[in-house]
Formats: sequence, C-alpha cells, structure tokens
Amino acid sequence: MNSSLIQLLVLAGIAVFLILKLKSVLGTREGFEKPQIPLEDAKPRGRKGFEVIEGGPDRDITDHVPDGSDAAKALAAMKSAEPSFAVGEFLGGARGAYEMIFMAFEKGEMAQIKPFLGADVFESFSEAVAAREAQGLTIEAKFIGIRELALQDATFDAATGEGEISVRFVAELNSIVRNKMGEIVEGSASEIKRQRDVWTFSRQMGAQDPNWLLVATGD
Repeated sequence: MNSSLIQLLVLAGIAVFLILKLKSVLGTREGFEKPQIPLEDAKPRGRKGFEVIEGGPDRDITDHVPDGSDAAKALAAMKSAEPSFAVGEFLGGARGAYEMIFMAFEKGEMAQIKPFLGADVFESFSEAVAAREAQGLTIEAKFIGIRELALQDATFDAATGEGEISVRFVAELNSIVRNKMGEIVEGSASEIKRQRDVWTFSRQMGAQDPNWLLVATGD
C-alpha cells in the first residue's frame, strides 16, 4: 500500500469523525423549520396608541347636546336607569317614527298610530282629522325626506323614571288638499313644502315596553 493511499484513508477517517461529532452537537433537522425569533422580538407586544380614559365624556351624548348641560345630565341619568339606551339609536328611531306618524295623520289613519301617541296628542290629532272629514277635505301627501333632525332638549324625573326627549324636525313633502268635488283647494302637485316640528317623546326608562310615546307637538 503506497503512502498516498494511506494518507487518503487517514483523511477520510478524520472527516467521518468530524461529521459524527458535529451531528452529536447540532442535532438533526428534517423538513422546514421556522426561523427562531430573537428574544427581544419574542416578548409580547402591547397595544400602542390605545389608552382607556376613565370618566371621559360620553360621545353618544356630547355629539348631540353640549357637555355638562341640563339635557346632557338628563340623558346620562336615562343611561344609568337603562344601560342599553343609546341616544344615537333613539334619534334613528325618531326619524322613522316622524314619517310614519305624520303620513298616517295626513291620511287620517289614526288607528294605525294610536299605540305610539300619548292620550292628549291622540285626541288632538283625531279632532283635526274629524274636522277635515266634516268639511269633505282629503289630503294627498308624498313624504320626500327629513332635511334636518336635532335633539333639542331632554329631561328625566328620577322619582318616576320618566324620560322626555324633544326633537326638532325639518321635513320636505308634497301635499295637496282636495274638496268634495275633487278640486285642489290648497297645495300644488309640483310644490315642495317644508314642514317644521318639535316633537316630544316620553318613556319610562327600564320598562319592558321599548316604545316611546309622542306626548307633545309644536314648532
């Protein structure tokens, strides 16, 4: 056996030894492994830019009435009496109630809206409808939409739990009044009328019945 062959065998043996030594130290990896995350990156990341401020203003209230006003205090008391109450949701409901009640009144359909009216308002509306019918007048109305809606005032009676909210509406509609002969005596088919109202809704906060009653009207 010549010297060159002996050297190759010796080098091969050394290489095998080194490979076995490395495997015992590093271990064996099979397949795909996710790269290790540095310790500084492995720490839990907290939310940045988020801070809970206790006792801050309630935007659901201050978006509609001045902070610290009597109306704001009344709305806050309503929320304390009924935590699920939200001013924004109430105003959304008031928008739909205005159109429904107004159009039913114009058509003389009082039975349809009686559950949503206080006793005094129902009586007043019914008398107006009866007077129209006695004169042989009919109204053809088309509701176009509410141009403005704003919370005007709010009160809360802690003794009774009764809350009242007044809402100002500015609506647009087309209205025609006809006599017994079918002749137009008021309004125009092409005229858009602007109707301004302030309606006051009332409800006992915390009651199971979610409906608010229309208890007063004005302009």
